[in-house]
Amino acid sequence: MTDTDYTEITFDREDAVGILTLNNAGKVNALSRQMIGEILDLLDRVIVDETLKVLILKAAGKHFCAGHYLAEMVDTGVKEYKFIFDQCTRMMMRIHEIPQVVIAQVQGIATAAGCQLAAWCDLVVAEEGARFSTPGVKIGLFCTTPMVAITRAIGRKAAMEMLVTGREFPAAEAKNIGLVNRVVPLEKLEETTRELAYQISEASGFALSIGKQGLYAQADMSDAQALHYAKHTIVMNNMAEDAQNGIKAFLEKRTPEWKNR
Repeated sequence: MTDTDYTEITFDREDAVGILTLNNAGKVNALSRQMIGEILDLLDRVIVDETLKVLILKAAGKHFCAGHYLAEMVDTGVKEYKFIFDQCTRMMMRIHEIPQVVIAQVQGIATAAGCQLAAWCDLVVAEEGARFSTPGVKIGLFCTTPMVAITRAIGRKAAMEMLVTGREFPAAEAKNIGLVNRVVPLEKLEETTRELAYQISEASGFALSIGKQGLYAQADMSDAQALHYAKHTIVMNNMAEDAQNGIKAFLEKRTPEWKNR
């Protein structure tokens, strides 16, 4: 599949920053089978692109994502439902597996699996009018898959309230509970996200990859296990060409030249 084969997403790049856009505003960028498949295909290409350091995940139109495309989830069999959720789970896991830092750029609503998608990204920048919710409980379909990402992002108590009430959490409240990193006016959303992406992209891609994978690997370990893991990781990181170049550049008061290895 090439960029021109995509019908529900688009992909562009600016230097070391990739931009994945959910591009079905007419259906509130719902995660259809087609869209999930296209995102997976793109992430499989991004994961091997060493020239990309950051991926922005944004959406066309007034809203970020309304969750699963419910029209595909009516009067269908177990095999079909399992395929949809298997593919969606693969997509979510791939966001953590790729070495690039992924930033969700959120406007309007991020609902159900759309909220999961934002929560699963490494960072979230939201406009002031953005709203986050997991309203599945209101239609008899508890948001158990979004629950995984949300619980890990904001903790049990806040996650429980979001999940069992189904209410919308405004951007400012979402930031207070740790679901969002930055809240900005709508007119500043794209600019702020780009600035953050470019700030991150100034670092070694190799170091960013080690840091991202390390953060998720140690998060559920005991303190002793996490420190043991981190100790061995930083020893090996210190052997890397970028680390040696970076340390020498700091000592010599010059700008490092990254080789991403």
